[in-house]
Amino acid sequence: MSERIPVKNISPVKVHYPDKNKHGNSYTPRNRIYVRAVTGMLENIRRFFGMFFLSGFALLPWLQFNGSQAVLLDFGAQRFKIFALTLWPQDLTLFAWILIVAAFALFFVTTFAGRVWCGFMCPQTTWTFLYIWFEEKIEGSRNKRMKLDERKMDFDKLWRKALKHFTWIGIALITALTFVGYFTPIDSLFVAFFTFSSGFWAVFWVLFFTLCTYGNAGWMREIMCTHICPYARFQSAMFDKDTFTVAYNTARGEQRGPRGQKVSREENQTKGLGDCIDCNLCVQVCPTGIDIRNGLQYECINCGACVDACNDVMEKMNYPKGLISFTSETELAGGKTKIFRPKLIGYGIVLLLMSGLLVFDIATRKPLEIDIIKDRVPMYRETGNGLIENVFTLKILNKSQYTQRYDIYIDNLEGHTYIGEDEVTVSGGEVFNLPLSIAINPNKLTQESTAFSFRVESIDAENTPVTVQEISKFLYPNL
Repeated sequence: MSERIPVKNISPVKVHYPDKNKHGNSYTPRNRIYVRAVTGMLENIRRFFGMFFLSGFALLPWLQFNGSQAVLLDFGAQRFKIFALTLWPQDLTLFAWILIVAAFALFFVTTFAGRVWCGFMCPQTTWTFLYIWFEEKIEGSRNKRMKLDERKMDFDKLWRKALKHFTWIGIALITALTFVGYFTPIDSLFVAFFTFSSGFWAVFWVLFFTLCTYGNAGWMREIMCTHICPYARFQSAMFDKDTFTVAYNTARGEQRGPRGQKVSREENQTKGLGDCIDCNLCVQVCPTGIDIRNGLQYECINCGACVDACNDVMEKMNYPKGLISFTSETELAGGKTKIFRPKLIGYGIVLLLMSGLLVFDIATRKPLEIDIIKDRVPMYRETGNGLIENVFTLKILNKSQYTQRYDIYIDNLEGHTYIGEDEVTVSGGEVFNLPLSIAINPNKLTQESTAFSFRVESIDAENTPVTVQEISKFLYPNL
């Protein structure tokens, strides 16, 4: 208990806010982080993933499969159509498996490479960088945006600000329409919305998600990552000394300080200077406004922008790249990173196991389900020829995306008479209600409740027939 945890004093992060005092109180800009544009390998990778997922998000609801929208999460009809797969409330176990697989995939990736999900694939990051890109194209580079916010309102400032927000709102509106299009037919949604004929709830949800997108990506930005997203709070539980994260090589970079390009690296080292020239570009390009040189911080989303910015400076100075890089604590300490370690292997095994169970559940899932509703008013009735009759409603759920024909059979009920259709046709993804009744001579009944089963079998000449059985009871309490 006598050991103490060493504490390192660090200087607070300097966030570059506009100077409010330059123009008195005539205009007070909103405090914000001005993100500088950066180019490099990691930025290209991040843009690729951003465009890939943006394209997938925008195009997926427009795809058609078997004459209807390929992906439609229809809460009103209580069914999710995903290409050839139709999921119903009875298939909630599949959603549980999907969530479990997603969770362990996140744990596995975080243990190996930190918050790369946040930096490269998170929708908040993707839309934020998209908004920043339009902001830069309209208002100019980082320094121009800072000066624009500091000066008084004039026509140039007015039209730039108006165009920027108009563009932001337009992106948010298209995003909201596309998102709502996953839950309602997207083609009719667009037509109805822009012809002002949409229903109340469609308009409400479109405007709601428009406001959310505009607020999150345009105004809140880093606040979502640093204050609202819970992932930043529990990520440390998955990190270890061999996790690859964006880190600054203190041993190589310190002491930091400015220097001329003509002075060699060796001369600077003899003066006690490290490779960091203290240009602060790593801070200026950071979307959350942190200084990575202060060490690992929960606000870091591992986007790698500071890596590209620093590598560019190192190249200009003729220094080796990698002063800021994706590395591990072990490697920074001079050791060798252990890729295959118990925690990572454990997450990988569980991920493979859960993925296998998900695939098995989908592969063994029958595209047919039946439900039997017994008519209890009256519980039974006597026909004119002395038979006892029970009335049922057979619900046939066709989980496939194709129209199917089914035969209905009654098993384990000797001497029964089936009254109703014994062959039905059900469209893909539909529920068919079949009223029917079963009559039997009371002399054949030996107990008040006789168990039997309904058997429904698909008629398909090309594929193996799918058969489903459900047990029910024939009631005659007057025995």
